[in-house]
Amino acid sequence: MLFRKAAEMPTADTALPGRDTPLATDEVHFVNGRPLKGPYPEGFETAIFGMGCFWGVERKFWQLPGVWVTSVGYSGGITPNPTYEETCTGLTGQTEVVKVVFNPAEISYAELLKTFWEGHDPTQGMRQGNDVGTTYRSAIYYLDADQQAQAEASRDAYQSALTKAGRGEISTEIAPAGAYYYAEGYHQGYLAKNPAGYCGIGGTGVVCPIGVGVEA
Repeated sequence: MLFRKAAEMPTADTALPGRDTPLATDEVHFVNGRPLKGPYPEGFETAIFGMGCFWGVERKFWQLPGVWVTSVGYSGGITPNPTYEETCTGLTGQTEVVKVVFNPAEISYAELLKTFWEGHDPTQGMRQGNDVGTTYRSAIYYLDADQQAQAEASRDAYQSALTKAGRGEISTEIAPAGAYYYAEGYHQGYLAKNPAGYCGIGGTGVVCPIGVGVEA
């Protein structure tokens, strides 16, 4: 029963109420000192990805050349301004996500998608490895029609590669970006603050064909 409760999305009637006030969080990135909430340089773009536990996911993206700043938060659900403890109940509908602010002149959205697909197993449904529940589901929340088209095309390309490798069906949620709620301060830049901290992120070993002859 606990597994079912954690692995099924709540409804508006069963979701936790949350709160009107945002959670206290860091103001600048722990590694590069740039503002988490902006202002961001003119012409820079934003991407939002869910790949399981956001500690390891954030590190994957902040290490990429062309990524200006990253933050971790909650999105895709019902409960406003949820706490980490609330999301772990499975009763918020939110998933752990990373917001990536990047310079498109240095790194493309397609390259971020490649990192996304190869950096986790997108076939696991409401889990990622040993992390089980709705909060760990795979998700891409797109900011405009171009991101949607690229996300869907990359999914189809990666599914072909996974199928050839004998892997399962992609369960990644691809949906319009809704509200993004910054996670508590101790989660921001977690693996830089705690170098020996837990990271449950691991890919399938299957190469995403974007960048090797296939366009997103």
